[in-house]
Amino acid sequence: MLCDLCPRKCNKDRNNEYGYCSSLGGIRISKVMRHMWEEPIISGANGSGAIFTSGCNLRCRYCQNYEISHSYIGRDYTPKMLAELMKRLEESGVHNIDFITASHYADGIIRALDIYKPSIPVVFNTGGYESVDTLRRLEGYIDVYLPDFKYSDSALARYMSSAPDYFDVAKEAIKEMYRQQPCDVIEDGIMKKGVIIRHLIIPNEIKNTLGVTEYLDKNIPHDKYISLMSQYTPSGECLEGRYARRIKPIEYKIALKSIENFDNAFIQDASSAKEEFIPDFNNGMEYEF
Repeated sequence: MLCDLCPRKCNKDRNNEYGYCSSLGGIRISKVMRHMWEEPIISGANGSGAIFTSGCNLRCRYCQNYEISHSYIGRDYTPKMLAELMKRLEESGVHNIDFITASHYADGIIRALDIYKPSIPVVFNTGGYESVDTLRRLEGYIDVYLPDFKYSDSALARYMSSAPDYFDVAKEAIKEMYRQQPCDVIEDGIMKKGVIIRHLIIPNEIKNTLGVTEYLDKNIPHDKYISLMSQYTPSGECLEGRYARRIKPIEYKIALKSIENFDNAFIQDASSAKEEFIPDFNNGMEYEF
């Protein structure tokens, strides 16, 4: 079957060839860990049960997880193996099962969740460049959507992620996520159901940020959860040139001002832009929980 899971619809036979996402047909996992650095209502005190998959349908130039998003490192899992892994994570005491950049494995994740659906929330942590059809197939399986809303500037989206249509695609994807999870449910300080929209401030691109926040201000109820991230750290193909720096205080200040109407905004401290917050994907430890 030719792959049409993401908006690129590269139509590759991923049983025999790599898709645009740099992935074949299995579920390739590069890291499983207790993640303490998500939003407080995701990580809580016990951490999020993060499952980092290999490959990505955006493959951003600046990705902090460049090592896994642009390659196929890791181990292949069958749906049965993934179901067992979710059960182990749940038993470890984490607050949720957190699939990170996994839409290109949606079919396998659905099969795994048909085998075992955890009693804790299932989080879908995504770059925001998603097919509405694929999201509809995930309905009933995903409790919390955690999408990025990266770009309002199509030229920047083209340069950074080869996705000039990102803004329009992400808007429709996020609408679908809200349709599936219209009500945010927080119990004991942990999100059980709902949506959190993330945006990463990119250096020199404050107009891009303002385009995203203006759209959210006009189209998303102000009691919904958003997360403004200042953690940009030069990596990948952005270790030199225009994007080889962290954001400036003035960029941070302007971005903060643009979300002041939102009641439930998570705001990263500028100190979040540190290499030590980036998981080590090459330390020989597949499991860290």
